[in-house]
Amino acid sequence: MTTISFKVSDVEARAIRNRARQERMTVSEFLRRQAMVPSRPPARIGLRRCPQTGATIFEGAEDLPPLTVESTREILAEFP
Repeated sequence: MTTISFKVSDVEARAIRNRARQERMTVSEFLRRQAMVPSRPPARIGLRRCPQTGATIFEGAEDLPPLTVESTREILAEFP
């Protein structure tokens, strides 16, 4: 088996270890799985007019789930 090594900052190393621990796997397995996730083309983000305010806002791609208060909290839970 081949070994791949690369450098990361202390903050990045902590984040990688924490994510691997949360997923209940080794750092090696976590990074392998992350690297092997099939890439998909970037979602097309459009603009639209807000029906309540009339402001121009971003419109999420059709294949993405809607952004909710709960999903925003989840996203920001790991933010320092």
